[in-house]
Parts: sequence; C-alpha cells; structure tokens
Amino acid sequence: MSRRKDYSLLQQSATTEVAAPKPSLRLPDAVALIVGIVIGAGIFETPALVANQAGSDIAVLLFWLIGGVVSLVGALCYAELATVYPDVGGAYYYLKRAFGQRVAFLFAWARMTVIQTGSIALLAFVFGDYVSQIWRLGTFSSSIYAAIAIALLTALNIIGLEQGKWTQNLLSAAKVLGLLLVVILGLTAIPNSAAPVESASSGTWGLAMVFVLLSYGGWNEAAYISAEIQDGRRNIVRSLMWSIGIITAIYLLINLAYLRGLGLANMAQSEAVAADLMRSLWGAPGALFISVLIAIATLGATNATIFTGARTNFALGQDFSLFGFMGHWQQRPSSPTHALLLQAAIALALVFLGTLTRKGFETMVDYTAPIFWFFFLLSGISLLVLRIREPHIVRPFRVPFYPFTPLLFCAVCAYLLYSSLVYTGVGAVAGVLVVAAGIPLLFWNNYRQGRA
Repeated sequence: MSRRKDYSLLQQSATTEVAAPKPSLRLPDAVALIVGIVIGAGIFETPALVANQAGSDIAVLLFWLIGGVVSLVGALCYAELATVYPDVGGAYYYLKRAFGQRVAFLFAWARMTVIQTGSIALLAFVFGDYVSQIWRLGTFSSSIYAAIAIALLTALNIIGLEQGKWTQNLLSAAKVLGLLLVVILGLTAIPNSAAPVESASSGTWGLAMVFVLLSYGGWNEAAYISAEIQDGRRNIVRSLMWSIGIITAIYLLINLAYLRGLGLANMAQSEAVAADLMRSLWGAPGALFISVLIAIATLGATNATIFTGARTNFALGQDFSLFGFMGHWQQRPSSPTHALLLQAAIALALVFLGTLTRKGFETMVDYTAPIFWFFFLLSGISLLVLRIREPHIVRPFRVPFYPFTPLLFCAVCAYLLYSSLVYTGVGAVAGVLVVAAGIPLLFWNNYRQGRA
C-alpha cells in the first residue's frame, strides 16, 4: 500500500513539475541577440557628443576603441559567472548566491520596474521619433508608435521562442547591413576639410567615455539566455567575444565614415550625425534611408530587450510567492507569458509618463542610468565574493588576470554610477524612489511566506 502511495506521489510531482527553458538558441542566435541589443539608438546619437569632447580624429577613434576594451573586460567577468552559474535569471541568480535573496529581490524588482522596462520604453520612443519622420500620426505620434511597437513585439515573443529569435536575427542582419552601407558611402566620399575643433578641455575625457559606454551597453544580456544556449558553457564565452568584436569593429568604422564624410568640426556640431552624412551624400532620399535604418535598429534592440527582460521576471516569480504568477513557463509556445505581459504593462505605463513630460527619451535615460550602474557594480563584486566563498567549484572559464580584471570592471562601474548621478535630473530621483518601493514589498512577501 505504501509503495502504491509513494508511486502516486512521484507521478503527481512529475505531472506538476514547472516547465523550464530549453537550450534551443544556437551560437549565431546568441550573437544576433547581443548585437541587436547593443547596436540600438546610441550609435546614431552619441558620436557627435563624443566628437565634441575630442581634439582630433585619432582621439575620437581612441575613445571608441577604449569603449570596446572596457566592454571586453566586463564580458570576461560575465563569461565566468554565466558559465559557472548558467541560470535563466542571469545576474539575479549571481546576486542571490553572493548576497542573499533580499539583494536579489531588489535587483529583480529594479529590473522589472526601472532598468529593463525603462530601456524598452526608451528604445520605443526613439523608434517612434524616427518612424514619425516617415509617417506622422498626429500630436502624440512618437508615443503611439512606441506603444504599438511594445505591444506587437511582446505578442510576437508570447507566440514563442522560435518566432522571436528569427525576428531578432533578421532585424540584426538588416541593421548591420544598413550600417555597413553607411560605412562604405562615408569612406568612399570625398574627405571633408572642415576646420578642426579646439582641443578638449580638462575633464572631458570622462564625459566622452560616459557617452561611449552608453552606446556599448547591453552585452551583459547574454547572462539571461545562458540556460537557453546550446552547448552553453562554451558558446556563452564565444558569443560574448564575437559580439563585442563585431560591435567594436562596426563602431570604429562608422565613426571613421562620419569623420571622413563630415569632418570633425561638422561632426561635433551635428544634431543628427548619421542623417547629416546621408543628406550630404544622397540628399533627401539619404535622410529618409537613415530614418528607416534607425527605426530598424531600435526595433531590433526593443525586441531583444523584451526577450531577455522577461527572463528575470520569471526567476523572480519562482522565488517569491508575491510574484508567483510570473514563475510559469509555457511549454507550447516556449515563453514566460505572464512575465512578458507584466513587463509590457509597465513599459506602456512608462511611455505614458514620457508622454506627459514631453521628453520621452531624456526622461527614460535619467530614470534608468543610476540604477543600472549600481547593480552592474554589485554584479562585478559578486564575482569576487563567489570566488572567495566557493573556491572549490568547477569553473569552465576563469577570467584572466584575476583579481585585477574584475577590480577594473568594478572601478569603471563605480565611476559611471557617479557620473550618471551627476549628469541626470529628476528622472533619476523617480527611479531611486521606485526601487525603494520594493523594500516594503520584500517585507510583505516574507511576512506572507512566514504565515504560509
């Protein structure tokens, strides 16, 4: 009788087991996802700001090369964490293992309400701005397009992983090909001989790197798909190295094209450097082309950010009963449906907030930056903590030159945290307050679990 009871319990547990993500992403899928996230709106807006801080063409290219090196340092740290602890929660899992569930909860809460959803809204606003130049939908055209993009891409990811990843691959390919066309046209143009700008004043090197690293941001999203990459322990490292190599090469080439086609002075004074380059070469059709390209770039980045963002929400739902409704993974289609829906609702609310302030993009930058760099810093520290606390665990990949590499990464994160607080406004205060609102929710969750 007891054997029958035990067997029935085993059967019941097998049927009620929570569905989990499966390793169905190939190396090219992971590379396309990371490239799609990183090459978003930044490379079309920040080069002019960087050029304004530089005293020569060489300085401009050096800034972007250093940005690639700094990103590589961070990627090496994340590669060790992702290969030793492959988990769908990514940095959430590292923070939980290093600092406990309270810190992990606040990170997941911040990612759900500020970091990821703010990034989705930010990218969607840029998409709306440039699509509105092609076909305007009235007074709130940008906001309408932003909301439509979030809703449609969320629906696409709910349909299933297969559709979402192929959409991402196509968008990333179109974006890279379009950028390469801009590079070719810019490099083959007659060099612009505009007068050089004056040498940058002291202290502007740091400001330039803030803009550069903003454009490189997003490669860390590989951590959130580590459990879904085929042959993950090897392909996580390879996907990060390939992605950052491709991104750095594209950034150097596109800035070289800007410098050759416009000259440093015109580049530094431009408000839309890519559009100005294409307008000087092709006139109005060139400006139209770049608007379409930027729309594709931001659409791809928005899709990739939606894809990875819901993974942390799924992990949060598995660990905390207050958000248990998000901890369900739909087997058919393979997606965290509830997590995607809540993420979309918050992102749409932020679009509404940006519409009220009439400065959607700027508001979202202020809202997300300090919180992002704070938890990025904690992720770097978690590598040091876990090395000390778990010295005997098998590490398929070890970050080179330990501990200097992670210490350098932490120093960069600390500097950018400081810079983001200095250069942001009211939006930063709103982001901090939203994260602080997670503290009473944490205590309420613990109270509920204690009574259960």
